[in-house]
Amino acid sequence: MAKFAIVVLAFACCAFARDVKASQTGSSLAENYLTLLWHHRLYLYAAAALAVGLWFSLKVALSRKSCGKDAVSGAREAGKQEEPQVYVSGVKIFYGSQTGTAKGFANVLSEEVKTLGFPAEVIDMKDYDPDDRLADECVSRSVCVFLVATYTDGRPTESAEWFCKWLEEASTDFRYGKTYLKGLRYAVFGLGNSVYVGHYNTVCKNVDKWLWMLSAKRLMTRGEGDCNVVKSRHGSIQADFQAWKGKFLSRLQALAKGEKKVCGGNCKTGSSCKSKTDRKEEEEETSKEIGSEMMCCHGRVEPASSPLKVELMESSSDDEESDLNSEKKSVVDLEDLGNLMNNARKAKGKIGSQRGGEVVKVSKLNGVKKIDDDGERREMITAALREALTKQGYKLIGSHSGVKLCRWTKSMLRGRGGCYKHTFYGIESHRCMETTPSLACANKCVFCWRHHTNPVGTEWRWKMDPAEKILQDALEKHQDMIRQFRGVPGVKPERYEEGLAVKHCALSLVGEPIMYPEINAFIRLLHSQRISSFLVTNAQFPEEIRSLDPVTQLYVSVDASTKDSLKKIDRPLFKDFWPRFLDSLKALGEKRQRTVYRLTLVKAWNVEEMQAYAELIALGQPDFIEVKGVTYCGESSASSLTMANVPWHQEVVAFVQQLAAMLPEYEIACEHEHSNCLLIAHEKFKLDGEWWTWIDYERFQELVQAQRASGGQQTFSALDYMARTPSWALFGAREQGFDPADTRFQRRNKTKDISGC
Repeated sequence: MAKFAIVVLAFACCAFARDVKASQTGSSLAENYLTLLWHHRLYLYAAAALAVGLWFSLKVALSRKSCGKDAVSGAREAGKQEEPQVYVSGVKIFYGSQTGTAKGFANVLSEEVKTLGFPAEVIDMKDYDPDDRLADECVSRSVCVFLVATYTDGRPTESAEWFCKWLEEASTDFRYGKTYLKGLRYAVFGLGNSVYVGHYNTVCKNVDKWLWMLSAKRLMTRGEGDCNVVKSRHGSIQADFQAWKGKFLSRLQALAKGEKKVCGGNCKTGSSCKSKTDRKEEEEETSKEIGSEMMCCHGRVEPASSPLKVELMESSSDDEESDLNSEKKSVVDLEDLGNLMNNARKAKGKIGSQRGGEVVKVSKLNGVKKIDDDGERREMITAALREALTKQGYKLIGSHSGVKLCRWTKSMLRGRGGCYKHTFYGIESHRCMETTPSLACANKCVFCWRHHTNPVGTEWRWKMDPAEKILQDALEKHQDMIRQFRGVPGVKPERYEEGLAVKHCALSLVGEPIMYPEINAFIRLLHSQRISSFLVTNAQFPEEIRSLDPVTQLYVSVDASTKDSLKKIDRPLFKDFWPRFLDSLKALGEKRQRTVYRLTLVKAWNVEEMQAYAELIALGQPDFIEVKGVTYCGESSASSLTMANVPWHQEVVAFVQQLAAMLPEYEIACEHEHSNCLLIAHEKFKLDGEWWTWIDYERFQELVQAQRASGGQQTFSALDYMARTPSWALFGAREQGFDPADTRFQRRNKTKDISGC
């Protein structure tokens, strides 16, 4: 196009010059030019049109090129808007649970994560193969949460055992390498109990450590939930989880926005950083303390003159960032860091002698914390525990006690027979109140009929209610439950009236009654109202047994005869549980009142330790030995007990016969077939060929009052308040321990009872 325009212009110029030469002779020069322009105007018009056309073509071409660029950039921007950067693709919640608590927490967390708009998946560790799948999480942009419980001896639960074993081996296996899980983002929350000293939340600490060793990225501080309400940071393990969960959800939202973990203090650069000293301290801390949180650079340091402003909760570099950033902080040079640390140490050293003489503790996690006193002690019954026990039919009293109506009380009100204590010792089951002044226990037995809903502990660390208040409320609540049977078909009117007047108290409902610091005051109150006392202890508190006031009958649970089997069955909290157990049996032998060994037989667990049982009996020399088959109370995730572990009554009889044959001073005295229970008694209770295993309750009350009046000078023994045993209660009788004055009730269409009890 441009070439054509040039040719046309050249042609026009040549023609114009030729015409100019031809006309120069006839007229003036000006006239000639004008004449020529007029004659050749077409050429001029064509050249102008050509120039305008050329200019217009160039303009159009340039505009099209510009539009193309704009379209490309617009498409790119639209693509970016359609495909935004994804920082969190979802949350995977792994749990390892034994009792179901961790699973429940996982489901709760999953629902709340979904409400924030993130996909969430709950995964049982037993169904997940980390060797094949865990590395995929490093590139999936997902966040992994691990909720793990610590089980017996600091081991993981059965469902998490393989996952933890693989993680431990991978963290030290050179074939995987130290960066095997680089890119994996995770958070850990542990479920434990601080009463297990040395094993508290061991599993979660290990999981945190092993993930860190494989270069996984910790998103936030490890959370540690504590079942021990005394030392739980927020009052219960549920509250501990709620607090940690809130921090995790906040961190998750910040991460989804692309916000990175920033420095908690004011650095000279004004950005996220860590000094070499901080990095070195972090690495050393993580290697020394399992799973310790990576610390960011220093923020404000409290002066020594105000050490009490230290916050009493765990902190991390991402905790309370908004509060820290809103405050004006001073910049600390490394040269001054040593002086500040010295001042901090001096401040901590002075804390114990300051605050008006109050004794406080200083810990790395909790900062300054006062030692427990009566004003700070927490209640034993938490909201979750109250709900669980109330569902089981407990009437809770105060902050640590409870009462419940025994099924045998209901049975005897209707004239359908009493419990084995009625057969063995002559109590009136419809006048017996089953209660406890302490819901806490020092064991977590596999056959616990409360499925471990009660708290545990090795010492009394809770708020304490007065004995008078406990007994008064227990009697009132028991009577209220009896009154509910007024007018119920089958209830005998005379027994209903008798049932309102409590005559016996079984301190065996749940927990460890002897842990209650005012147990002697409670027993004295019972006796002052002429109520007999049957106290059961788990043989872990020998000194408390020695200092115990006389009770009508004192029980010690002997659930196993060897150290290994006792640990397996009772799962005690004390590390020195076996010496305590043996010492408790010795303390029982020092008592002058009636004493009982209570053996619970668990098939395939403790029924073959005959000689060891005989040695334990010789150690404590009890008056009586109750041997009972374990009662199956339904499936529980806290125990592996099944119906296969319940012995038949014939098997219990065979065991008792073999055991009695090994005890030269003992014989089988009574039987209660319906409870799958037999009684071995010392021969001193057999007078002139007749058994005297029953109790003269009125005589006991006279003796105990006389001893109290004499200031302990006048003592008495078990032989001073015994009574003759009726023939129907004896072993081998046709009634098999069922009182003929009552009528045995058989349910219609009842399937065969394979439990034997």
